[in-house]
Amino acid sequence: MSRAKLEQLGIELPLFPTTSVGSFPKPDFLMKARGDFAKKLISRADLERVERQATEFWIRQQEKLGVDVLVDGEMYRGDMVAYFAENLEGFEIGGLVRSYGNRYYHKPIINREVRWKGPITVDWWKYAQSLTRKPVKGMLTGAYTVMDWSFIESYPDRRAATLALAREIRKEVEALIQAGAKIIQIDEPAVSVRPEELPVAIEAMHVVTDGLAAYFITHICYGAFEHIYPEMLKLPVDNFDLEMSNSGLDMLALFKKQPYTKDISFGVVDVHSHLVEAESLVEQRLRQALETLPKEAIWVDPDCGLKTRTVDEAIAKMQALVHVAQGLRN
Repeated sequence: MSRAKLEQLGIELPLFPTTSVGSFPKPDFLMKARGDFAKKLISRADLERVERQATEFWIRQQEKLGVDVLVDGEMYRGDMVAYFAENLEGFEIGGLVRSYGNRYYHKPIINREVRWKGPITVDWWKYAQSLTRKPVKGMLTGAYTVMDWSFIESYPDRRAATLALAREIRKEVEALIQAGAKIIQIDEPAVSVRPEELPVAIEAMHVVTDGLAAYFITHICYGAFEHIYPEMLKLPVDNFDLEMSNSGLDMLALFKKQPYTKDISFGVVDVHSHLVEAESLVEQRLRQALETLPKEAIWVDPDCGLKTRTVDEAIAKMQALVHVAQGLRN
Protein backbone atom coordinates (compact mmCIF):
# COMPACT_ATOMS: atom_id res chain seq x y z
CA MET A 1 0.00 0.00 0.00
CA SER A 2 1.43 3.42 0.95
CA ARG A 3 4.16 2.41 3.37
CA ALA A 4 6.76 3.18 0.72
CA LYS A 5 5.48 6.74 0.49
CA LEU A 6 5.72 7.16 4.26
CA GLU A 7 9.28 5.83 4.21
CA GLN A 8 10.16 8.28 1.44
CA LEU A 9 8.90 11.03 3.74
CA GLY A 10 11.11 9.70 6.55
CA ILE A 11 8.28 8.23 8.62
CA GLU A 12 8.51 4.69 9.97
CA LEU A 13 5.36 3.28 11.54
CA PRO A 14 4.66 -0.11 13.09
CA LEU A 15 2.07 -2.55 11.83
CA PHE A 16 -1.43 -1.32 12.71
CA PRO A 17 -0.42 2.29 13.43
CA THR A 18 -2.76 3.93 15.92
CA THR A 19 -4.13 7.44 15.67
CA SER A 20 -7.29 9.44 16.32
CA VAL A 21 -9.50 11.32 13.91
CA GLY A 22 -8.64 14.76 15.24
CA SER A 23 -10.73 16.23 18.02
CA PHE A 24 -10.59 15.43 21.72
CA PRO A 25 -12.93 16.72 24.44
CA LYS A 26 -12.01 20.09 25.88
CA PRO A 27 -10.91 19.74 29.53
CA ASP A 28 -12.94 21.55 32.19
CA PHE A 29 -10.27 24.22 32.64
CA LEU A 30 -10.52 25.12 28.96
CA MET A 31 -14.31 25.16 28.96
CA LYS A 32 -14.20 27.60 31.87
CA ALA A 33 -11.72 29.81 30.00
CA ARG A 34 -13.90 29.79 26.87
CA GLY A 35 -16.87 30.85 28.97
CA ASP A 36 -14.84 33.60 30.62
CA PHE A 37 -13.66 34.84 27.22
CA ALA A 38 -17.24 34.94 25.91
CA LYS A 39 -18.13 37.08 28.95
CA LYS A 40 -15.09 39.30 28.25
CA LEU A 41 -13.56 38.38 31.59
CA ILE A 42 -10.23 37.33 30.02
CA SER A 43 -8.31 38.41 26.92
CA ARG A 44 -7.71 36.48 23.70
CA ALA A 45 -4.07 36.01 24.83
CA ASP A 46 -5.28 34.54 28.13
CA LEU A 47 -7.56 32.12 26.28
CA GLU A 48 -4.76 31.08 23.93
CA ARG A 49 -2.50 30.24 26.88
CA VAL A 50 -5.18 27.89 28.21
CA GLU A 51 -5.69 26.39 24.74
CA ARG A 52 -1.96 25.65 24.61
CA GLN A 53 -2.17 24.07 28.06
CA ALA A 54 -5.03 21.85 26.84
CA THR A 55 -3.10 20.96 23.66
CA GLU A 56 -0.12 19.86 25.75
CA PHE A 57 -2.46 17.86 27.99
CA TRP A 58 -3.66 15.82 25.00
CA ILE A 59 -0.22 15.37 23.46
CA ARG A 60 1.00 13.97 26.82
CA GLN A 61 -2.05 11.71 27.10
CA GLN A 62 -1.49 10.30 23.60
CA GLU A 63 2.18 9.68 24.34
CA LYS A 64 1.30 7.96 27.61
CA LEU A 65 -1.17 5.72 25.79
CA GLY A 66 1.37 4.82 23.10
CA VAL A 67 -0.47 6.35 20.13
CA ASP A 68 1.70 6.29 16.99
CA VAL A 69 0.45 9.28 14.96
CA LEU A 70 -0.71 12.14 17.14
CA VAL A 71 -3.19 15.00 16.70
CA ASP A 72 -3.30 18.40 18.41
CA GLY A 73 -6.83 17.69 19.68
CA GLU A 74 -8.31 20.87 18.14
CA MET A 75 -8.43 22.70 21.45
CA TYR A 76 -8.47 26.05 19.61
CA ARG A 77 -11.46 25.19 17.40
CA GLY A 78 -15.18 25.11 17.85
CA ASP A 79 -16.99 23.86 14.75
CA MET A 80 -14.88 22.27 12.02
CA VAL A 81 -16.32 24.49 9.25
CA ALA A 82 -17.01 27.75 11.08
CA TYR A 83 -13.41 27.82 12.35
CA PHE A 84 -12.04 27.95 8.80
CA ALA A 85 -14.76 30.36 7.66
CA GLU A 86 -13.72 32.73 10.43
CA ASN A 87 -10.14 32.64 9.21
CA LEU A 88 -10.69 32.99 5.45
CA GLU A 89 -11.77 36.15 3.65
CA GLY A 90 -15.13 35.96 1.93
CA PHE A 91 -17.32 34.67 4.77
CA GLU A 92 -19.87 36.06 7.15
CA ILE A 93 -20.84 33.91 10.12
CA GLY A 94 -24.58 33.32 10.15
CA GLY A 95 -27.06 32.13 12.74
CA LEU A 96 -27.31 28.81 14.52
CA VAL A 97 -28.44 25.71 12.63
CA ARG A 98 -28.69 22.15 13.93
CA SER A 99 -25.75 19.89 13.11
CA TYR A 100 -27.01 16.64 14.68
CA GLY A 101 -28.81 15.67 17.87
CA ASN A 102 -28.89 18.74 20.09
CA ARG A 103 -25.68 20.22 18.67
CA TYR A 104 -25.70 23.45 16.70
CA TYR A 105 -23.20 25.53 14.77
CA HIS A 106 -23.13 28.99 13.22
CA LYS A 107 -23.58 28.36 9.50
CA PRO A 108 -21.16 30.44 7.42
CA ILE A 109 -22.29 32.54 4.46
CA ILE A 110 -19.98 32.86 1.44
CA ASN A 111 -20.84 36.42 0.38
CA ARG A 112 -17.74 37.51 -1.55
CA GLU A 113 -14.60 36.07 -3.12
CA VAL A 114 -12.88 33.53 -0.87
CA ARG A 115 -9.23 34.26 -0.06
CA TRP A 116 -6.57 32.71 2.17
CA LYS A 117 -5.23 35.47 4.42
CA GLY A 118 -2.32 33.47 5.81
CA PRO A 119 -1.63 30.35 7.90
CA ILE A 120 -4.61 29.18 9.94
CA THR A 121 -3.46 25.95 11.59
CA VAL A 122 0.29 26.08 11.07
CA ASP A 123 1.29 27.63 14.40
CA TRP A 124 -0.88 25.13 16.28
CA TRP A 125 0.64 22.24 14.34
CA LYS A 126 4.15 23.55 15.05
CA TYR A 127 3.37 23.90 18.75
CA ALA A 128 1.93 20.37 18.99
CA GLN A 129 4.84 18.89 17.01
CA SER A 130 7.34 20.68 19.27
CA LEU A 131 5.98 18.68 22.22
CA THR A 132 6.67 15.22 20.77
CA ARG A 133 9.04 13.27 18.55
CA LYS A 134 6.14 11.30 17.08
CA PRO A 135 4.49 12.57 13.89
CA VAL A 136 1.56 14.95 14.36
CA LYS A 137 -1.08 15.15 11.65
CA GLY A 138 -1.97 18.44 10.03
CA MET A 139 -5.76 18.80 10.25
CA LEU A 140 -7.98 20.67 7.79
CA THR A 141 -11.60 20.66 6.64
CA GLY A 142 -11.93 20.00 2.92
CA ALA A 143 -13.30 22.35 0.29
CA TYR A 144 -16.40 20.32 -0.53
CA THR A 145 -17.54 20.10 3.10
CA VAL A 146 -16.90 23.81 3.76
CA MET A 147 -19.01 24.59 0.70
CA ASP A 148 -21.79 22.13 1.58
CA TRP A 149 -22.10 23.39 5.14
CA SER A 150 -22.25 27.05 4.08
CA PHE A 151 -24.78 29.29 2.36
CA ILE A 152 -23.48 30.39 -1.05
CA GLU A 153 -24.22 33.92 -2.25
CA SER A 154 -21.17 34.99 -4.26
CA TYR A 155 -20.51 32.08 -6.66
CA PRO A 156 -22.71 30.94 -9.56
CA ASP A 157 -22.96 27.33 -8.41
CA ARG A 158 -21.72 24.78 -5.88
CA ARG A 159 -18.86 23.56 -8.08
CA ALA A 160 -17.49 27.07 -8.55
CA ALA A 161 -17.58 27.70 -4.80
CA THR A 162 -15.92 24.35 -4.06
CA LEU A 163 -13.06 24.90 -6.50
CA ALA A 164 -12.49 28.45 -5.24
CA LEU A 165 -12.22 27.07 -1.70
CA ALA A 166 -9.92 24.28 -2.87
CA ARG A 167 -7.45 26.76 -4.37
CA GLU A 168 -7.24 28.62 -1.06
CA ILE A 169 -7.12 25.50 1.14
CA ARG A 170 -4.20 24.25 -0.97
CA LYS A 171 -2.26 27.30 0.24
CA GLU A 172 -2.81 26.17 3.83
CA VAL A 173 -1.63 22.66 2.91
CA GLU A 174 1.49 24.12 1.30
CA ALA A 175 2.15 26.17 4.44
CA LEU A 176 1.84 23.06 6.62
CA ILE A 177 4.25 21.14 4.40
CA GLN A 178 6.70 24.03 4.45
CA ALA A 179 6.50 24.01 8.26
CA GLY A 180 7.40 20.30 8.28
CA ALA A 181 4.08 18.43 8.33
CA LYS A 182 4.30 15.13 6.47
CA ILE A 183 0.91 13.59 7.26
CA ILE A 184 -2.08 15.79 6.47
CA GLN A 185 -5.72 14.90 7.00
CA ILE A 186 -8.39 16.69 4.99
CA ASP A 187 -11.82 16.02 6.48
CA GLU A 188 -14.67 15.58 4.00
CA PRO A 189 -17.66 14.24 5.98
CA ALA A 190 -20.12 15.76 3.48
CA VAL A 191 -18.83 13.72 0.52
CA SER A 192 -21.46 11.00 0.77
CA VAL A 193 -24.43 13.37 1.11
CA ARG A 194 -24.96 13.98 -2.62
CA PRO A 195 -23.51 11.10 -4.65
CA GLU A 196 -24.06 13.01 -7.89
CA GLU A 197 -21.55 15.63 -6.67
CA LEU A 198 -18.76 13.16 -5.90
CA PRO A 199 -16.93 14.22 -9.12
CA VAL A 200 -16.84 17.78 -7.76
CA ALA A 201 -15.29 16.58 -4.50
CA ILE A 202 -12.72 14.54 -6.44
CA GLU A 203 -11.85 17.50 -8.67
CA ALA A 204 -11.44 19.74 -5.63
CA MET A 205 -9.21 17.24 -3.83
CA HIS A 206 -6.95 17.13 -6.89
CA VAL A 207 -6.63 20.92 -6.64
CA VAL A 208 -5.66 20.60 -2.97
CA THR A 209 -3.23 17.66 -3.10
CA ASP A 210 -1.75 17.20 -6.59
CA GLY A 211 2.02 17.41 -6.73
CA LEU A 212 2.53 17.91 -2.99
CA ALA A 213 4.95 15.81 -0.92
CA ALA A 214 2.81 14.57 1.94
CA TYR A 215 0.87 11.48 2.97
CA PHE A 216 -2.79 12.48 2.64
CA ILE A 217 -5.70 11.14 4.65
CA THR A 218 -9.36 12.03 4.22
CA HIS A 219 -11.96 11.43 6.91
CA ILE A 220 -15.50 10.54 5.78
CA CYS A 221 -18.09 9.40 8.29
CA TYR A 222 -21.73 8.40 8.78
CA GLY A 223 -22.86 8.36 5.17
CA ALA A 224 -24.53 6.18 2.58
CA PHE A 225 -21.26 4.76 1.31
CA GLU A 226 -22.99 2.24 -0.90
CA HIS A 227 -23.85 5.16 -3.21
CA ILE A 228 -20.28 6.43 -3.60
CA TYR A 229 -18.18 3.24 -3.41
CA PRO A 230 -15.98 2.33 -5.26
CA GLU A 231 -15.99 5.71 -7.08
CA MET A 232 -14.80 7.44 -3.89
CA LEU A 233 -11.46 5.64 -4.31
CA LYS A 234 -10.73 8.17 -7.07
CA LEU A 235 -10.18 10.82 -4.40
CA PRO A 236 -6.42 11.54 -4.63
CA VAL A 237 -5.47 10.57 -1.08
CA ASP A 238 -3.44 7.73 0.41
CA ASN A 239 -5.70 6.77 3.30
CA PHE A 240 -9.45 6.86 3.96
CA ASP A 241 -10.34 7.37 7.60
CA LEU A 242 -13.75 5.72 7.89
CA GLU A 243 -16.45 5.25 10.50
CA MET A 244 -16.90 1.48 10.71
CA SER A 245 -18.13 0.44 14.15
CA ASN A 246 -21.27 2.57 14.45
CA SER A 247 -22.60 0.96 11.26
CA GLY A 248 -21.71 -2.59 12.23
CA LEU A 249 -18.71 -2.87 9.85
CA ASP A 250 -21.14 -3.01 6.93
CA MET A 251 -18.61 -1.44 4.54
CA LEU A 252 -16.61 -4.67 4.62
CA ALA A 253 -19.33 -6.23 2.45
CA LEU A 254 -18.74 -3.48 -0.13
CA PHE A 255 -15.00 -4.14 0.00
CA LYS A 256 -15.62 -7.82 -0.75
CA LYS A 257 -17.64 -6.95 -3.86
CA GLN A 258 -15.23 -4.28 -5.11
CA PRO A 259 -11.67 -4.54 -3.74
CA TYR A 260 -10.50 -1.70 -1.52
CA THR A 261 -7.18 -0.40 -2.87
CA LYS A 262 -5.82 2.19 -0.42
CA ASP A 263 -4.74 2.44 3.20
CA ILE A 264 -7.57 2.68 5.72
CA SER A 265 -7.89 4.19 9.17
CA PHE A 266 -10.40 1.67 10.49
CA GLY A 267 -12.78 2.96 13.17
CA VAL A 268 -12.90 0.33 15.92
CA VAL A 269 -14.66 2.31 18.67
CA ASP A 270 -17.96 4.16 18.38
CA VAL A 271 -17.54 7.80 19.40
CA HIS A 272 -21.30 8.36 19.70
CA SER A 273 -21.60 5.85 22.52
CA HIS A 274 -20.68 6.53 26.15
CA LEU A 275 -19.93 2.81 26.49
CA VAL A 276 -16.20 2.06 26.55
CA GLU A 277 -15.76 -1.00 24.37
CA ALA A 278 -14.16 -4.11 25.85
CA GLU A 279 -10.81 -4.90 24.26
CA SER A 280 -12.25 -8.25 23.16
CA LEU A 281 -14.86 -6.41 21.05
CA VAL A 282 -12.24 -4.08 19.57
CA GLU A 283 -10.08 -7.09 18.69
CA GLN A 284 -13.06 -8.85 17.11
CA ARG A 285 -13.70 -5.82 14.89
CA LEU A 286 -10.08 -5.60 13.86
CA ARG A 287 -9.89 -9.31 13.08
CA GLN A 288 -12.98 -8.95 10.90
CA ALA A 289 -11.15 -6.21 9.00
CA LEU A 290 -8.21 -8.55 8.48
CA GLU A 291 -10.48 -11.07 6.75
CA THR A 292 -10.94 -8.56 3.91
CA LEU A 293 -8.07 -6.06 4.07
CA PRO A 294 -4.27 -6.59 4.02
CA LYS A 295 -2.72 -5.99 7.41
CA GLU A 296 -0.17 -3.56 5.96
CA ALA A 297 -3.00 -1.23 4.88
CA ILE A 298 -4.79 -0.94 8.24
CA TRP A 299 -4.46 1.94 10.68
CA VAL A 300 -6.48 1.76 13.91
CA ASP A 301 -8.52 4.66 15.30
CA PRO A 302 -11.99 5.72 16.54
CA ASP A 303 -14.97 6.17 14.21
CA CYS A 304 -14.80 9.96 14.36
CA GLY A 305 -13.57 12.79 16.55
CA LEU A 306 -13.88 12.17 20.30
CA LYS A 307 -14.89 15.72 21.24
CA THR A 308 -18.43 14.63 22.20
CA ARG A 309 -17.18 12.25 24.89
CA THR A 310 -15.84 13.04 28.36
CA VAL A 311 -12.09 13.22 28.90
CA ASP A 312 -12.15 9.90 30.77
CA GLU A 313 -14.24 8.19 28.07
CA ALA A 314 -11.95 9.43 25.30
CA ILE A 315 -8.84 8.19 27.10
CA ALA A 316 -10.43 4.81 27.84
CA LYS A 317 -11.56 4.30 24.23
CA MET A 318 -8.12 5.22 22.93
CA GLN A 319 -6.48 2.90 25.48
CA ALA A 320 -8.61 -0.02 24.30
CA LEU A 321 -7.71 0.41 20.63
CA VAL A 322 -4.01 0.97 21.33
CA HIS A 323 -3.77 -2.17 23.50
CA VAL A 324 -5.47 -4.27 20.82
CA ALA A 325 -3.31 -2.92 17.99
CA GLN A 326 -0.14 -3.49 19.97
CA GLY A 327 -1.23 -7.02 20.85
CA LEU A 328 -1.98 -7.95 17.24
CA ARG A 329 1.44 -6.77 16.12
CA ASN A 330 2.82 -9.81 17.87
